[in-house]
Amino acid sequence: MANRHAVVALFAAFVLAVSAMGRGNTAAVAAESELSKTVGGVTVYLGVVPAEMVKGLPAGSSTERPMHSGIPKGRHEYHLLAAVFDATGGKRLSDAIVTAQVSGLGLSGSKVKLEPMQISGTTTYGGFVDLPGFDLYTVKLTVERSGASPAVMEFKYDHRR
Repeated sequence: MANRHAVVALFAAFVLAVSAMGRGNTAAVAAESELSKTVGGVTVYLGVVPAEMVKGLPAGSSTERPMHSGIPKGRHEYHLLAAVFDATGGKRLSDAIVTAQVSGLGLSGSKVKLEPMQISGTTTYGGFVDLPGFDLYTVKLTVERSGASPAVMEFKYDHRR
């Protein structure tokens, strides 16, 4: 149970941080870490949380229930979140097409379109992915927007811990 509380706290911190960035905090947008990248004029902050985080929410409390073709039932399902910003002005992008290809070491991986969803009044993109084993995963994210070349970036997600 303590582990679940830690995951809930981590998810809440991600939501709050992403919400703050969308409200004009350009210093936060400029920072780059293992789960944030800036490529082709786009900054992306990536989050990965167990799908059970949305499974346990009461009806009507989350936009997840009608989205992403329903909440998956598998043991190794995770919710991939991408907060997408214009790198120069820090404005959140709400009209992009975001896809993710998630693969373990030496594997081609699966591709999923991340759907726009509302978190704290801001647009974030999300979708469910299967992470079946303890592995170092590569998340290849492609952000397409009108009038710009696609921004392609790779993140490393360490799922061995």
